[in-house]
Amino acid sequence: MRLVAPGAVAVVTALALALAGCSRSSSSSSASSSPSSGTAQPVSPSSAQPGGANQLQDAYQKVIADVLPSVVQITTGDSLGSGIVYDDKGDIVTNAHVVGTATNFTVTLANSSKTLDASLVGSYPDSDLAVIKLNSPPSGLKPAVFGDSSKVQLGQITLAMGSPLGLSSSVTQGIVSATARTVSEPRGGGSPGATIGNMVQTSAAINPGNSGGALVNLDSQVIGINTLAATEPQTNGAAAPGIGFAIPASTITNITDQLIKQGKVTNSGRAALGITARTSFNQQFQPAGAVIVAVSPGGAAAAAGLQPGDVITRIGDTPVDSLNALTTALASLTPGSKVTVGYTRDGAAQTAEVTLGTLGTGS
Repeated sequence: MRLVAPGAVAVVTALALALAGCSRSSSSSSASSSPSSGTAQPVSPSSAQPGGANQLQDAYQKVIADVLPSVVQITTGDSLGSGIVYDDKGDIVTNAHVVGTATNFTVTLANSSKTLDASLVGSYPDSDLAVIKLNSPPSGLKPAVFGDSSKVQLGQITLAMGSPLGLSSSVTQGIVSATARTVSEPRGGGSPGATIGNMVQTSAAINPGNSGGALVNLDSQVIGINTLAATEPQTNGAAAPGIGFAIPASTITNITDQLIKQGKVTNSGRAALGITARTSFNQQFQPAGAVIVAVSPGGAAAAAGLQPGDVITRIGDTPVDSLNALTTALASLTPGSKVTVGYTRDGAAQTAEVTLGTLGTGS
């Protein structure tokens, strides 16, 4: 399968499946409680376990009423995507592949047909997140409440909210199918081709235009941003039902807070070697590792003695045969962790113990 990023209603395509981004072509708590933007609230998988069908329906309807006002439609040129109201100042978080290279946007709130102008605050393609801001925020904006990603559990009921195929305020339902997935996006068509770790896999349907929308639990908390859907190459890119991916809430709040406060990201929470690299090929022209092109002074690789020309072939127990494999391996690790890096220098196999640094802008 392939992955596509259902961003704007012009789909992009990439993992071991084939992922599609959901853009380019939510979730607030009960009315009595409105924590500040980016506040992590504990997720209680057992707290919203209705006993009967009517109770479950009531729970769905309550969550939709709570969250949908926090989910917006974003128009970029002739492309459509979704976003989530982050605070009452007009900041909206979405996917980087939704905004692409644009700096000006029109936004439609869920409870209004009037379009509002917005401008780019900042974008961080490495985590496929971006923030835009309404130029004249209306009163009554309803910021979403973000859940605690560490509490997300397999089998939790989820609702995906956004504007699939331009149908604003749409909702689909499913469950959390898996957590801690590391997924590589396809590159092109507005998608930055990021490799993102710790993603939430859901069976809730995610379609083009859903990117940047909210993946929500039954406590009316956003547990992720809808980002990727799987497609099946053997069926000419038709959707693979029930396989979608969302960036977790902890990543969203970390990146968004930095973009709002300083316009850039200096601490992504993602591990980095502090190198520039490219795929290395052997004499048979087959991918055979990631060759270091440059080493950042003072970075993790420099401290471990790695040099330009070294070909990385392994990170810990994970073989590395390409730049993409290296990026994927690093996405599953955390800054500050120690890892054995296998590499070749002048044809001789060597190892180095590396304390990983943090990926930030320009890292």
